[in-house]
Amino acid sequence: MLTLLGVATVVVGFAVRLNPLLVVTLAAFVTGLAAGLSPVEVLEAFGKAFNENRFVSAAYLVLPVIGVVERAGLQERARSLIARFRGVSVGPFLIGYLAFRQLTSALGLTSIAGHAQSIRPMVAPMAEGAVEMRTGRPLDPETRQDTRAMASATDNIGLFFGEDIFIAIGSILLMVGFLATSGIVIDPIHLSLWAIPTALIAFVLHAGRLILFDRRLRRRAGA
Repeated sequence: MLTLLGVATVVVGFAVRLNPLLVVTLAAFVTGLAAGLSPVEVLEAFGKAFNENRFVSAAYLVLPVIGVVERAGLQERARSLIARFRGVSVGPFLIGYLAFRQLTSALGLTSIAGHAQSIRPMVAPMAEGAVEMRTGRPLDPETRQDTRAMASATDNIGLFFGEDIFIAIGSILLMVGFLATSGIVIDPIHLSLWAIPTALIAFVLHAGRLILFDRRLRRRAGA
């Protein structure tokens, strides 16, 4: 039970708003020490996990590229691109992105988009541009933050409910392994198939939220 102190460390660390990376690292050390490992053994576990998942280091290559293209005016280009489509509003635009995110996640392409890769540099600016095109005036700070938050939420929901359809995703394999330890043998494909109705319901519910969000922005602009 002492190994659960790592979970308590995460809860307390996030509650006091410490650096997330520091909190997770500290929680790993607390869990390892509570399990009887030495500090060196905990570091070895970190190194082994990093070595077996080397693709994680790809983020250090992607982030500078995103910074360069943003400095070169990527967000402005995204806004000007969406402005060419006069009939597009923020609701249908984000619904289209939601469908794209769910479909690609269901195929296992979870890293093809995300907050750093697509939301901040492209999707959020395009959503803001769609709102500005509809209202005919620059966004006020509240509307801008609401639009960015809805774009981020759309990515979260599309990824969360789409990735469980892919049979090789970690959550599916975890459930299969847990059930197997209890004597319940089930194929991963069965869990994936049962994730499809949930993903469809999530799509319909969030699409409805996006439509209501679009209408609320129009009323706000009219006021």
